[in-house]
Amino acid sequence: MKSIYVLKDLAVMSGHSIYTIKYYLNLGLIKEIGRSPDTHIRFFDDSTLETLNRIRQLKQKNIPLTEIRRILLGEDEA
Repeated sequence: MKSIYVLKDLAVMSGHSIYTIKYYLNLGLIKEIGRSPDTHIRFFDDSTLETLNRIRQLKQKNIPLTEIRRILLGEDEA
């Protein structure tokens, strides 16, 4: 069964702040899988959590976000 997370849960599980996750959303590094039609709460899945962990690993190697975006889009390998 696929796990579904809200923003707060994703922040706790990934170790990223809510602000950082929203920033990554705005940059297109991660994507929500949907929103609640009435409350507009964002939903995420395990792949988002994996991507956040990958971003953390790449940032620890001092790779800039522009390069991380290219890597995540499959244009380059880390």
